[in-house]
Amino acid sequence: MEERKGMAGAIILDGKTVSATIRSTLKAQVSTLVHKPCLAVVLVGEDPASKVYVSNKEKACLEIGYVSKKIELPVTIKEQELLEVVDSLNSDDSVHGLLVQFPLPKHLSHLEEVIIQRINPRKDVDGFHPANVGIMTTCSGSVCDGALLPCTPLGVIRILLEHHIPIAGKHAVILGRSNLVGKPVALLLLARDATVTVCHSKTTNIKELARSADILVSAVGIAKFVTSDMVKPGAVVVDVGINRIEGGLVGDVDYESVVTVASAITPVPGGIGPMTIAMLMENLMKAYMMQVTVG
Repeated sequence: MEERKGMAGAIILDGKTVSATIRSTLKAQVSTLVHKPCLAVVLVGEDPASKVYVSNKEKACLEIGYVSKKIELPVTIKEQELLEVVDSLNSDDSVHGLLVQFPLPKHLSHLEEVIIQRINPRKDVDGFHPANVGIMTTCSGSVCDGALLPCTPLGVIRILLEHHIPIAGKHAVILGRSNLVGKPVALLLLARDATVTVCHSKTTNIKELARSADILVSAVGIAKFVTSDMVKPGAVVVDVGINRIEGGLVGDVDYESVVTVASAITPVPGGIGPMTIAMLMENLMKAYMMQVTVG
């Protein structure tokens, strides 16, 4: 793909462009199908951010030609009623992908892990179910047959591949060990033969380790945490963070300073965010193909 460069010469890893190409490919594929893949999204309550995320997923589905089904539930819904909605969508053969938008309202937050395990693994387009996570631990290279993998980590790998950035043999340092991003990114990089170090809140020498990275992935959720003195000259920097501060959205990386040091960097917004939705759309197609093929 054509590469954009920042003022300092760093390649801008443009998630918008890559995701647009992915959506275009999926749209062409969907046009050949008699029955269209269907994504069901369950939204509980009135959280504004969650509404935006769900709307973005709906728009992506409509653009590609998928069927989008939104199930809006009141914040007063009882636990068992919510689980029954999940069970109903699991058993609905017209629904190929299913996700419940997190976070749930506070009084239901303890159900999130229960719901992750309740969703049919073959419809788990978020890639959070333990069965899918288990398969991910044994992946080799690009081979993860039979599993739906988490979207944001997939987006990290995909944006590197689309920009022809070598992974094998490189030292990748991950800042953050969450189950949603840090751990799966580490596993997917290992599967592509990177040497991986995972840093977290108890790591005592984060700056030194970060500076040793050929590929630095930050997913700590702290605005402008990664500064230029934490980045090895010529490193590739992938910023997964989305932090709202006065003046707008910023990532975990102090972009203005780091872009002068890195050889390639993702912007925020416009980097991994669009890739996450693109990977969700790919997961829906994969789920659909597994279900219609296997039955």
